[in-house]
Amino acid sequence: MIRTLSDDLVRQVIEEAVGILADIGFFLENAEARDLLRDSGARIDDSLSRVYLKPETVHRAVESAPAIVSLYDREGQMAAELGGTSVCFDPGSAALNVLDPATGAVRPARTPDYVSFTQVVDRLPHIHAQSTAMICSDVPRTVADRYRLYLALLYSRKPVVTGTFLKPSFAPMREMLVTVRGSAEELRRKPLAVFDACPSPPLKWSDLTCQSVIDAARAGIPSELVSMPLTGANAPVTLLGAVVQHAAETLAGVVISQAAAEGAPVIWGGSPAAFDMSKATTPMGSIDTMLIDLAYAEVGQKLGLPTHTYLGMSDAKVLDMQTGMESGMGTLLAGLKGINMISGAGMLNFESTQSIQKLVIDNEICGMTYKLLAGISRRDDPMARDLIPDLLAEKHLLTHEHTLRWFKEEHYFPSAVIDRANFEEWAAGGRKNAGDRAWEIARDLIASHPGIDLDPRIARSLTDRMRRDALEHGLNELPATPRGPR
Repeated sequence: MIRTLSDDLVRQVIEEAVGILADIGFFLENAEARDLLRDSGARIDDSLSRVYLKPETVHRAVESAPAIVSLYDREGQMAAELGGTSVCFDPGSAALNVLDPATGAVRPARTPDYVSFTQVVDRLPHIHAQSTAMICSDVPRTVADRYRLYLALLYSRKPVVTGTFLKPSFAPMREMLVTVRGSAEELRRKPLAVFDACPSPPLKWSDLTCQSVIDAARAGIPSELVSMPLTGANAPVTLLGAVVQHAAETLAGVVISQAAAEGAPVIWGGSPAAFDMSKATTPMGSIDTMLIDLAYAEVGQKLGLPTHTYLGMSDAKVLDMQTGMESGMGTLLAGLKGINMISGAGMLNFESTQSIQKLVIDNEICGMTYKLLAGISRRDDPMARDLIPDLLAEKHLLTHEHTLRWFKEEHYFPSAVIDRANFEEWAAGGRKNAGDRAWEIARDLIASHPGIDLDPRIARSLTDRMRRDALEHGLNELPATPRGPR
């Protein structure tokens, strides 16, 4: 496994972060969270909404949080076990736009885009969790968070990484999850979703974000704590300084979750960026951003918590060499680091745009990463010596029993998105690039998707719930969905 920080430096990061929470404290907007922490022995300055945590409170919270968080699919089967150095991939979340696969234009996302994207994720073998990947512009913002979850539950069996935009949204979203799982206790036992909770740097936990952590903890739903320091902007310009701030913000979230419900599942996540001073942008494909991600993951691993990061995305605006370079590097580094949940598949343009073609290409990057992590196995003893005489006699081993026995297990066979034809065959096939081939695969996956294969009673219950919410917020009819409720 690759390392960016020494053990001693990781220890110092944790000590400094704990010291910041004790001496400088953090802003906590949520009154319920302040009361919970007051009961846990924290010092509260109510006039400034500032909380100061004792070191022993922080360490106790870390110890009470589970080291492994298991996620289950819609049918209740284990889908991912987050902990140790296991690796799971999911798409990046909450993009405003899509890269239109037909025109190449960047435009606001709508319901059909979301459904198609979800259907493709549902069929990709190397992406084991779904996400509420984009915000649909054809529904009111006030129901956009629950609407994304509604569509994900209808069209995909995979567990969902999601989150709330408004405090009142958690209850209906939890109700949807309970409807699918069958009971609140079964949802607690077999989590179907993860809720992202993003503190605001520097050292601020908003009313909304705190409430999400509290509500999720009490429901037994994992919270993914996504700290987002920007070097030189709202965090120290040094990479290590940003890692310390990330640790302090995330430790505060761990304490809030454990104060709400001891033993509540939390994930040590993040989405930092090395702020680009020349362009005033937040490059997620920067090697400096990747270094921050790898370093804070080492802190989370040292604390014994499941880890998450946003890597494998690109700041490019179209599918080009920059897209492949940044996505490939980020995915591979995160895999080698053993980060448990790696978000970013499909994402372009500073986390603002989703591309269904990039999603298909990224699935191949994820597959290659899994192959690398699996390493090389010893199949024979001796390893090659007994084969050499046959090779010398026949001049090849193409039809040898040994080749036929092992070649499918030894080699990674990508989908048709990867071109390995000679030039003449490639030219005769239309000179298609990776984006062209990815779109062909995506279209086939969408066309062959079964649509809503959820129990009709559960699907009707979800739809009735969503229609009531939509009507309350001024939407008389839900947008039409492929082979779905009208």
